[in-house]
Amino acid sequence: MSNIRITKQFSFETGHALYGYDGKCKNVHGHSYKLSVTVIGKPITDRNDVKFGMVIDFSDLKKIVKEEIVDQFDHATVFNETTPHVELAQELKNRGHHVILVDYQPTSENMVVDFAKRIVRRLPDGITLFSLKLQETESSFAEWFASDNL
Repeated sequence: MSNIRITKQFSFETGHALYGYDGKCKNVHGHSYKLSVTVIGKPITDRNDVKFGMVIDFSDLKKIVKEEIVDQFDHATVFNETTPHVELAQELKNRGHHVILVDYQPTSENMVVDFAKRIVRRLPDGITLFSLKLQETESSFAEWFASDNL
């Protein structure tokens, strides 16, 4: 049986700031992110399996990505926990805002690596994360490929 790639797309709104950056992105701002998640595997060949012919049920992939990324990052503000933004983060939290502190600069490049780690640990046996594409704007995106990270 052939390996087949399955892709599901997601959207979420997230704010961030890049501490120490020399451009506009040093200011708190947000993006309408689009995340494409591609997994690879062999379709189920057991005719008695309710998921016969599927690599993974799209709804199962959706559940993983929703729980690990969308539900956590949607309408949140992400700051690097090792910068003075921690003070702003605490103030926002005290006012009831959803803030995520990460141990990296919250660029699309670093976020896509974080997302890959979160998804990989939840995939069922026989299914491999092939790639992620995190689109920050209409014309800017970061991509992660498993083959680049062996």
